[in-house]
Amino acid sequence: MRPALILSILVLAMNSAAQELRPVVYSDGDQKLNGLVTANSDVRPGVLILPAWMGIDEEARAAAKALAGEGYLVFIADIYGEGQLPQDFAAARQASSHYKSDFQAYQRRIALALEQLKAAGADPDRIAVIGYCFGGTGALEAARAQLPVKGVVSIHGGLGKGERPNGPISTSVLIQHPQADQSVSTADMASITEELNAAQADWQMITYAHCAHTFTNPASKDYNKRMADRAWQHLLIFLKEIL
Repeated sequence: MRPALILSILVLAMNSAAQELRPVVYSDGDQKLNGLVTANSDVRPGVLILPAWMGIDEEARAAAKALAGEGYLVFIADIYGEGQLPQDFAAARQASSHYKSDFQAYQRRIALALEQLKAAGADPDRIAVIGYCFGGTGALEAARAQLPVKGVVSIHGGLGKGERPNGPISTSVLIQHPQADQSVSTADMASITEELNAAQADWQMITYAHCAHTFTNPASKDYNKRMADRAWQHLLIFLKEIL
């Protein structure tokens, strides 16, 4: 067999292995948590994915595999825990609302997932957090909690934080906002802008035209392929810059 062909087969095999996801069991006290990690577990930049309100879904899995193909070690967090996954949208709304109200519990679950990402081999000095929908809210909570990450990305996430006072934000922030997202109010937009400016944070917001809430999810009726593809490229540019 020709050396060039052997090399091509080896590269393909390595890329395939890098895109596999394996389960990781961890815990928050007595609550068992079931995360997923990519198989490329040597020291490299890490990305923590916070999934949407139904828990770990195909969008989170696909993003993890794609980011592994880009050279990142990726961990998908389990926020709700074993036996706590919502079975429908009503239950998801209730479960996610609990963590939005008890933001300290949400921040703790994110911090525990970060520890698992580092334990898998991610470079602790080169880690980012990204999140979709409810997970996008979590990405902002990671910034508010001053968790040790280089940047956070909120993808069609909730932007509000309730009546809490503004605090320090030292990490870079990218917000990917669908222009027609009815779940984000004008007041929320003004509030996050004021919050980030008050912290003198390194932040940017990209608004995607003609997009409703879950515009990046191919399984959603809101999916907008053109804008989703742009958002993905913007995400990769941001990660390359900060990591």
